[in-house]
Amino acid sequence: MATSPGFIPLPEPVTSGERSLEALLQQRRSVREYQEAGLDLSAIGQLLWAAQGITDPQGFRTAPSAGALYPLELYVVAGNVEGLSPGVYHYHPDKHRLQQTEPGDRRHILARAALAQPWVEAAAAVVVVTAVYDRTTGKYGERGIRYVHMEAGHAAQNLFLQAEALGLATLVVGAFDDAAIATALKLPADVQPLMLMPVARK
Repeated sequence: MATSPGFIPLPEPVTSGERSLEALLQQRRSVREYQEAGLDLSAIGQLLWAAQGITDPQGFRTAPSAGALYPLELYVVAGNVEGLSPGVYHYHPDKHRLQQTEPGDRRHILARAALAQPWVEAAAAVVVVTAVYDRTTGKYGERGIRYVHMEAGHAAQNLFLQAEALGLATLVVGAFDDAAIATALKLPADVQPLMLMPVARK
């Protein structure tokens, strides 16, 4: 992995909104057509916090995790985000900050790896949900794989609802070449990509 230039603090997450949870559930949809306008750093931070943010002094997060082992790692592939140069960023929930792991816009590479799905490249940024299975299978054995996938679903739904609250579009992309995604992001060997979530303005 490339040497990081340092950490990028994210704006403090907002914990109240104008729209009810029920309204967000009613309106949530998978959206594949986006505006060309970019995102700002506060939106990226809010989405990441919704998916995996820490909400308790004991380290508990927005999404439940079997045994509180937290196997998920989130990466952002930024292309059109104010305050972020194009590149790959790793989210660190403990300090609510990003760390650049690779420079350069890689949305087109992700799109190719995702069977040429055009919305992956068209989005302002792509949140990549990955997992370190050993964190959970070390305690629960093979059953832990199921628990990791359940947790990924929780995190994705949180991100979906937060995107809707912000007036943003997203969807879950599960069809892709795992090895190509791992190579594009230069993921550590024990980190496995699970899903892509392109994010943009509607």
